Amino acid sequence: MVRTRRVLAGALLAGMALLTSAGSAAADDPSASPSPSASDGGTGPTEAGTTFRTATTIQPSQRATAGASTGDYLYWVFPADAGQRATVKATVTLPEATTRHGASTWQVDVYDGLRRRQACMYGHQTRKAAADASTVELSCVLRTVRAWSEPWANDPLPGNYYVRLTVVDLPSADLGQPVQTTVEVTAADQGGAHDVDGKLSEPLAPYAYAAQQTTDDASGDGDTPLRVPLNTEPDDGWASGWWTDRWIWTVGGGVLGALAAMFGYSLTRGNGRPSRVPPGA
Repeated sequence: MVRTRRVLAGALLAGMALLTSAGSAAADDPSASPSPSASDGGTGPTEAGTTFRTATTIQPSQRATAGASTGDYLYWVFPADAGQRATVKATVTLPEATTRHGASTWQVDVYDGLRRRQACMYGHQTRKAAADASTVELSCVLRTVRAWSEPWANDPLPGNYYVRLTVVDLPSADLGQPVQTTVEVTAADQGGAHDVDGKLSEPLAPYAYAAQQTTDDASGDGDTPLRVPLNTEPDDGWASGWWTDRWIWTVGGGVLGALAAMFGYSLTRGNGRPSRVPPGA
């Protein structure tokens, strides 16, 4: 019996060690770590759209740059899948201080595929640049994308996310001055702790009208733009991975539960002999 208890105790300890090492391995898995920043070499587009429909596509880990005029609305679009937490960073290089007439306030907003404005968990979404400032830096950390949500909720869901950068307050005399902008997007996998039961039939990735492609319409003038999908699908596809670390904890928890039941049974069943022997036995 003592030997059995030692074996079961050893199995319990081994199971706990397995869960601990599995959790560490999942945390150290490159696929579960944040995407490399754009400063690590990711290059992106050098222009920005001016509307939702003309938003320029960027992928996480890329750096997008664009020249613009103060007062323009600049748009980019990127994909975010279930379990990812996206971080958007924007930097605006302002004109020479001697050509400006006062302070300016800049803002970065993020919208989902339904064009619903998404709240930032933290970051500097709006910032005021002093009259002598050379740059202004903005950031927005979104909530973790959920695989499914109630129709009435405003939870972030898999699909396209639009970044809009613009100035919201400045002296009217400074409108139209040239600026340089840089936008970086990263997406970190948050693991199985954010998994939910349910899945969207399709990601929120709407179509856009590609002005560079046309097709003949009924009049035959060939000016009707084709309706084409935005090229924002993640490199490995939407929700392509069925494996999450929840499998580790589920299976490991089941194994530990079975071992604990066996250990408890061995403690309560005794040595197999009755405590009192009837007379004459």
